[in-house]
Amino acid sequence: MTEQKIFAQPGESAWMPTPDGNRRRVLLHTDELMLVEFGFDKGGVGALHSHPHVQGSYVAEGRFEVTIDGRTETIETGGSFIVPSNLVHGVKALEAGRLVDSFTPHRTDFLA
Repeated sequence: MTEQKIFAQPGESAWMPTPDGNRRRVLLHTDELMLVEFGFDKGGVGALHSHPHVQGSYVAEGRFEVTIDGRTETIETGGSFIVPSNLVHGVKALEAGRLVDSFTPHRTDFLA
């Protein structure tokens, strides 16, 4: 049986390009939960989409226009938001920044 990774140190995970021109790195994951960091340049867009995973997001750096189910708010460093399962959501980076997202259950599409 493989031991489950439960700690991550800065720089351990490699950045991967996303289809919408940003970048992400999976920090940690179990079958039940996943932490992923996303990096955006100013003006970068996380296109509107939905998925069955519940998502919690923390703005680690920057300022983002966040749209969830047709409602839009500006969230800045230190702010956060939750996306319930299957709601359409997306972001626009108003300045360069980073989001740390949690997903339950984990996103198998991010592990491929």
